[in-house]
Amino acid sequence: MPIPFKYIKPIIHSFDPETAHKITIFAGKHGLTPRFKNIDNPKLKTTVLGNEFSNPIGLAAGFDKNAEMVSAVHHMGFGFAEFGGVTINPQKGLPKPRIFRDTENEAIINRMNFPNVGMVQFKKNMADFRQKNPDTNKLVGIQIAMTSGQTEPEKDFKKLMRELGSLADYMVFNVSCPNAPGLKNLEQADVFHELALTLINERNSLYDKKQLPLCVKFSPDLNEDQQQALAKACLDTGIDGLILSNTTTKRPDYLPQDFRERLGGLSGKPLNEKSTSTIHNFYQYTNGQIPIIGVGGVSNANDAYEKIKAGASLIQLYSALVFHGPELITQICRDLAMLLDQDGFNNISDAVGTAHT
Repeated sequence: MPIPFKYIKPIIHSFDPETAHKITIFAGKHGLTPRFKNIDNPKLKTTVLGNEFSNPIGLAAGFDKNAEMVSAVHHMGFGFAEFGGVTINPQKGLPKPRIFRDTENEAIINRMNFPNVGMVQFKKNMADFRQKNPDTNKLVGIQIAMTSGQTEPEKDFKKLMRELGSLADYMVFNVSCPNAPGLKNLEQADVFHELALTLINERNSLYDKKQLPLCVKFSPDLNEDQQQALAKACLDTGIDGLILSNTTTKRPDYLPQDFRERLGGLSGKPLNEKSTSTIHNFYQYTNGQIPIIGVGGVSNANDAYEKIKAGASLIQLYSALVFHGPELITQICRDLAMLLDQDGFNNISDAVGTAHT
């Protein structure tokens, strides 16, 4: 049995957040992270984006930016995992310190701006995993990102899609990281429409839609008019899936002032309600026609279930692992199955969007 996280947490949290994360990645890369059996419950199995998921709980992008511990992640009980964001060239990101932790409120602020080893090394890492693990149940998403300073993002996204698409079960282009200068402009509906159409056409020339579903990640800070316009653009261009949502630049008043004043994107518990509201609106504006992967502030099965009822077909988490450890994944799966039983649902897919009925 793995050592309970509550005994390890004080040691890990004695380091600054970025160092603690590097230690975790090192441990996972060298097979030192705990293993948890995947929950085998037919109620949790679902088909989304043309893929069959053993359960709907996945790891969000940003945890393993460089695809260094792909195997270890899949031994934690996740139904799928997303890696990246990866840029064409290696980049260092913004100056340190750039990750801040508020343990009392289970919140994190980061201003990373996609530090990663770049496309070539990422591709080697992911190809190595694929070669050693041809098991199709180990589902992988790859998030691609624009190089800092790039003024023609479609060039980056197209190249990354060409180079990495064959290694992914789905791909995500990020247009909403609050720490990347210039990226916010891509969420303007007309700009986004042109970009999305370009990328969909590129995908169609390279891969079958079933081979590479193409998703987009949006901000939770969009107002309802912006959400509605982007939802229409997604429907018009044929985007296959939505990742809702990214981190937020907003700060609840209850957060400690020194933490609240840090620049960057806020994630963790304080984001939960805001991301669920974003899911609810996009599901409504798209008439449930585009699958949604819900992410932001999920720390228990109730959080996940609320997002599912709001319209999410799949769920991702990341920040909660910092505060609750990897055993959280199997716990959420078990509790989610109980919630489905209580409400009389035979499968997780039956609960999607039920908050709208």
